[in-house]
Amino acid sequence: MASMPSVARVVFDGQGRSFDPSVLRTEMERGIPKQRLENSQVLMKQSMTLYFTGMDAVLTFEDWYFDEIVRIGWFTMIHPFTGQTITARFEGGALGQLAPDEKEAGDYRMEVVVEYLR
Repeated sequence: MASMPSVARVVFDGQGRSFDPSVLRTEMERGIPKQRLENSQVLMKQSMTLYFTGMDAVLTFEDWYFDEIVRIGWFTMIHPFTGQTITARFEGGALGQLAPDEKEAGDYRMEVVVEYLR
């Protein structure tokens, strides 16, 4: 299985985690609504910022994205909050906009969202 390339470093800025609880809720004619679990696992979404030191790092990452995981493939990475290895993919196969870093000339940032099962 592919692994997130080391040229894409996850920075602490811009991180957030969310999930769909996968609960089916049925409103009742009287009384409180009933709830039940739809799935045994939930799809977690982790937003993060990737940092690249130079355009060569960006091009290496893009080669991995287009050629190795073919935009929609699963890959392993270290979870930025827990430090555990997870199997993830980019939400909708999408990457965010590549932008120059404000602090270091020649470096770049990209916002992405990965999804994984918990």
